[in-house]
Amino acid sequence: MKLRNPKADLFIPDSSPAATALARTTHLGIGAHQDDLEIMAFHGILECYGKPDKWFTGVTCTNGAGSPRTGVYADYTDDMMQAVRRKEQRNAAEVGGYSAMFQLDYPSGITKDVRNPALTDELASILEATQPDIVYTHNPADKHDTHLAVTVAAIAAIRKMPLTVRPDKVYGCEVWRDLDWLPDQRKVSLDVSGRDHLASALTGLFDSQISGGKRYDLATAGRRRANATYFESHGVDKTDQLIFAMDLTPLAHDNTMDTMDYVLGLIDELKIDVKARLSARLGRSS
Repeated sequence: MKLRNPKADLFIPDSSPAATALARTTHLGIGAHQDDLEIMAFHGILECYGKPDKWFTGVTCTNGAGSPRTGVYADYTDDMMQAVRRKEQRNAAEVGGYSAMFQLDYPSGITKDVRNPALTDELASILEATQPDIVYTHNPADKHDTHLAVTVAAIAAIRKMPLTVRPDKVYGCEVWRDLDWLPDQRKVSLDVSGRDHLASALTGLFDSQISGGKRYDLATAGRRRANATYFESHGVDKTDQLIFAMDLTPLAHDNTMDTMDYVLGLIDELKIDVKARLSARLGRSS
């Protein structure tokens, strides 16, 4: 398939024909930046790793030009940094056994331009070619504006698909705001235990970010372990690594549902839960 931006990249680790690699996709991750997929969509990567009937395809939407940089990367130009990040993402696709890896090379400003449909339309083309069963993207309560822009574009792209071929599940995952605040009955708990070495290998490949001043490798592992331990207060741990996700399937399947109303409704459920628990302890009517 033809990609829109001149420096956009489609990489297929096992060198299969593009049509084959896209058609066999069962799990699709749509992230804003290089390394977002390895942080938020590791469940999908793990579900497919080494399995002949399941394949993970990744989509990274932006070009990585605005990355912070120190140390060996301190004097890198934006063009040099983009090249490094593109290579790191390809390496992750190789190590993770991805079916295919798209890097769409959009500047962040274009992804955040609500008047520009380019990203939505390109994601719609990718979804049409892959028709995945499960999609992972950012959650719409994330505090990073580029992440939010990608989420909005991903939902809009899915809504362009015929209902009969839309993904069975769409998950909004944790990066720049965790989802521990979701009421337990609203949490999608994705078990990623037992493969710490693979998780560390994937996040560790993004040296430009880690040595550039952000220990995403340690922070990501710590969050997953904390999620598992603090998930239940009155029981022993059933797993040692959890990723929490917001279920975006209702938004993906119902074009009339408003994204803001949906997310604010979840926040209201948290408010109700906090008020009820605190009122009980204070002896007040909730």
